[in-house]
Amino acid sequence: MYTFKPFLKQTIWGGNRIIPFKHLDLGTDCVGESWEISGVTGHETVVADKGPDCGKPVSQLVSEQQHLLVGSDNYRRFGNEFPLLVKFIDARHDLSVQVHPDDEIARRHGFDHGKTEMWYVLDCEPGATLYNGLLRELSPDDYREAVANHTICDALACHEVSAGDAFYIPAGRIHAIGAGCFVVEIQQTSDVTYRIYDFGRRDKDGNLRQLHTEEAAQSIDYRIYRDYRIDYHAQKDCGVQLISSPHFTTAVYDLTEPRTLDYSELDSFVILVAVKGGGTISDGCRQLPFRAGNTVLLPATTLQVTVSGAVTFLETYV
Repeated sequence: MYTFKPFLKQTIWGGNRIIPFKHLDLGTDCVGESWEISGVTGHETVVADKGPDCGKPVSQLVSEQQHLLVGSDNYRRFGNEFPLLVKFIDARHDLSVQVHPDDEIARRHGFDHGKTEMWYVLDCEPGATLYNGLLRELSPDDYREAVANHTICDALACHEVSAGDAFYIPAGRIHAIGAGCFVVEIQQTSDVTYRIYDFGRRDKDGNLRQLHTEEAAQSIDYRIYRDYRIDYHAQKDCGVQLISSPHFTTAVYDLTEPRTLDYSELDSFVILVAVKGGGTISDGCRQLPFRAGNTVLLPATTLQVTVSGAVTFLETYV
């Protein structure tokens, strides 16, 4: 089992919930994101545990352990790149309206991967909302006109949210996290984002932030879908699948009693993210605290772990 030192990002829209949620003794303000496990170049997380791997970036672990860490199929697909990025995101103010390209479009633009992601709402202010998907059909020209006229948000599906809500955001879907939302984001390892609209906001130097109107126009899925919210029913003391996709599979567990998770037939690493409550996690050789704000990486060689305590957590793998 591995834990990592989070990569904290201060943003113009960031809040003050991440530091106490992760039990960090820091006075940093306006922290918008905590990258929990990241292999993104320049933003890699490093092993926090004591021992011979302490301080190693996750990509170094992959290059040293290969299929033993990520699984045989994942190592064939991704090589030494760790394939998932997990974040906590705290939005004091609205994030920009944006879209991510799929793998094919991203490669045409010079990137290795596109970005498909999901959100799980940890907490939110009363009445908090987010955008996910289109409310009405748009053509590329309709989209460009709406951006120019500052009416693009009128075309988006707006969702009022509560803790425990989950949303899948496949590449191509327009989205934005709204003010007051505190979420976990699970995504492909990619940092490519096309900003569509930013509410006329200026950066710390007084400049309007760059928009990527044309790049986004090529990436948007202009279709309307029946429902943009993940429909699931939480259950006590068992796992409930939220999403299964080519990019990741994620489930949520709400435990009140010890449970042993069996990974003996799974050819993948597993990431466990504690979102509420607390307890411990043990792989038979080592036991770690496991409370809200903790993220643990289980190598593909892990056969089983036992989680004890009253704790809600996400389980994700490729």
